[in-house]
Amino acid sequence: MTAAAPFNRYQLAELGALLAEPARAAMLLALMDGSARPAGELARAADVGAATASAHLKRLLEGGLLGVHVQGRHRYYRLADDEVAAWLESMALPRSPRPQRVVVTDPALCRARTCYRHLAGQLGVAMCKAWLERGWLQSNSDGLCLLPAAVDALIHTGWQPHATEHLLHLRGRSCLDWTERRLHVGGPLGVALTDAMLDADWLRRVSDSRALLPSADGLRHLAELGVRME
Repeated sequence: MTAAAPFNRYQLAELGALLAEPARAAMLLALMDGSARPAGELARAADVGAATASAHLKRLLEGGLLGVHVQGRHRYYRLADDEVAAWLESMALPRSPRPQRVVVTDPALCRARTCYRHLAGQLGVAMCKAWLERGWLQSNSDGLCLLPAAVDALIHTGWQPHATEHLLHLRGRSCLDWTERRLHVGGPLGVALTDAMLDADWLRRVSDSRALLPSADGLRHLAELGVRME
């Protein structure tokens, strides 16, 4: 499933069939945080038995939506890649001639969350917008890249130089946010930035949720970097 290989009508119909089953959809949503989970966990997430879960996982693997990591006798399932995650997230967008914000009952999920493994929600959109306006992010034919001024600013906030300068060599992509209907930073660059913010305790994970909780220190530093939520 890549941009270089557009769907034909049969492939699109097969993907639609994969998502039409609520149990398979539940399994995919459980993996949207970028985790790898055993079949038993995914069976519980989908509220189905082991045999049914096994059949669903087999179909998702064959359909190219999942990958599997084998460790000894254990098998851990994950989304095939971040392109699959972005496609699944975009499927949640309402189709309307006029952009409108999606109503979600969990405000924490709207505020900040993982889209696969990168930052999404209001905070992710605000960061992308602010850094594009400041000229810290640049969009080109290879995607999004971080410029040296951004790295200097991040180091000034306390990030270690050796752990920050490699961001200049990563590429990201514009990912359309499910709840905000605006862009946030996806791809390897988005993942690396999010991991760094988690390591710096700017963001904290919420148990059993895709939501991310910004710390007071994180919000202060992000505000210094021009990132402010409405």
